[in-house]
Amino acid sequence: MNWIKALAQAELPEGAQQVVKVEGHALLLVHHEGQLYALENACPHMKLPLKGGKIKDNAIVCPWHHSAFDLGSGTVKDWSPWPPGVGRMLAMVSKEKALPVFPTRVEDGSIWVEI
Repeated sequence: MNWIKALAQAELPEGAQQVVKVEGHALLLVHHEGQLYALENACPHMKLPLKGGKIKDNAIVCPWHHSAFDLGSGTVKDWSPWPPGVGRMLAMVSKEKALPVFPTRVEDGSIWVEI
């Protein structure tokens, strides 16, 4: 595992989301309630981007099918609950799986991600 400089800390204010490319990964950096999170920017349900997903109860909610993932661990909090009827059918397309997350740290005014 290597620590890679991802973004200047000033470019990710509180409440912001930013996609960065790090070592072949498209990562979504999220600054929520004073914490920094790095998540893969592809919902494991249908591989659609997570950027713009709402943060609710310390989870990011996929803007496409509303699956919810814990920001810190990537564990599934809710798997494709919407739209009613169709959500269950879409959930069967792919098995429930956690969202990959990456450790972060701030050093020298930059956000670093461990890959």
